[in-house]
Amino acid sequence: MKIALDPYMLRRTPLLELPGIVAELGYEYIELSPREDFLPFFLHPRADRDTVAAFRSALDAAGVKLASVLPLYRWAGPDEEERQAAVRYWKRAIEIAVELGCNVMNSEFNGRPEQASRSEAMFWRSMEELLPVFEREGVELRLEPHPDDFVEDGKTAVDMVRGINSPLVSFLYCAPHTFHQGGNMTEIMEYAGGLLTHLHVADSFDHRASSGLRYIVNPPGSTARVHQHLNIGQGEVDWDEFFRTLGRLRFDGIMTACVFAWEDKARESNLFMLQEMTKRTASW
Repeated sequence: MKIALDPYMLRRTPLLELPGIVAELGYEYIELSPREDFLPFFLHPRADRDTVAAFRSALDAAGVKLASVLPLYRWAGPDEEERQAAVRYWKRAIEIAVELGCNVMNSEFNGRPEQASRSEAMFWRSMEELLPVFEREGVELRLEPHPDDFVEDGKTAVDMVRGINSPLVSFLYCAPHTFHQGGNMTEIMEYAGGLLTHLHVADSFDHRASSGLRYIVNPPGSTARVHQHLNIGQGEVDWDEFFRTLGRLRFDGIMTACVFAWEDKARESNLFMLQEMTKRTASW
């Protein structure tokens, strides 16, 4: 199993200094999430060949490896022109992952829940174009449902992954999205079975509690989705059950710390998460 860090709270760190800082924190692996100077959210990658080569050298010098590359594009958005652009962005991102020597990428379905059927149609159209690229390059893809996406339920997401019908495509369980996925964490992970290859680890409160009044969002009836990415133990995810289930399933994939809530104390948070994940998986 690989324990990785999503360094989003460190995104203002110069790119070539990032591997050294991650190594100082004790992590051996990075899950490279969007950065404005490399793979921005929803836009074409900014990195050229020289930047990619320099970053790979910095990783090697720090003794840190890329566990995965995480791009986010609107490849299932209801607008066809935007979808076509997202496919182009994906193709360049795949090239970059290959240039970095990384054969794993993870992302979201990224459509719109109010246009779910159209978003799903767009997703399959994009997969028809991109799956041959993933297969040609030997790059694995791990997909997760996300709050405010056309796929939010965990078991539905597993079924979507099964429908892709490729040994290179599998399922990512994101713990801070537990209460948007249905709240049935163990059931989802067991349902995924061997398709469960990737985890995002952070805590969150159950927005459904207190008769739906845990969070009060104005105006009433807002469709906003609210969740957090907190340190383990700061929310309501059942971590004993989480790690017990993974141990029973003999999980052996990528486990990524993805806390976003504490930029003012990012070092302390990232150190704590590594300690907790290492301790709780030591007996597997």
